[in-house]
Amino acid sequence: MSESEDYFEDEQTNEGKNPLRKHIKQLEQEVAELRKERAEAAAAKRELAFAKSGIQLDSPIAKYFVKGYEGDLEPDAIRQAALEAGLMQAPPDKSANEAAAWKRTEQVAAGSNLSEPPVDFITRINNAKSQAEVEQILLEASQAQEL
Repeated sequence: MSESEDYFEDEQTNEGKNPLRKHIKQLEQEVAELRKERAEAAAAKRELAFAKSGIQLDSPIAKYFVKGYEGDLEPDAIRQAALEAGLMQAPPDKSANEAAAWKRTEQVAAGSNLSEPPVDFITRINNAKSQAEVEQILLEASQAQEL
């Protein structure tokens, strides 16, 4: 028997005799598992923060950005850094569009008609004062029929 085999046999027999060594090994395994789980949780938290910020994680450029980003993991901070890096485009100003949408919603709620009233071309032709005005009205009527 070599010295290494003797040492291995001694360690096996010592484990049976020394419950502390067995407990220490068990704790070391648990610590290794917990460290692995903590690393996985941190990676998932980081990925979630980038997903919440609106970055397309399947893009090759985004993968480099995610890997190299070292800032705050708040979605707004990530979004701002992505805008600065040219990974994302600034969202359009929605205030004017939202105001128009709210106005239409209020009109509908008030019961008003959002469509334009039909144009009475016959009355307009009868009230026309010149041949050019009649031709203009006829042109408008033909264009309205095409729509």
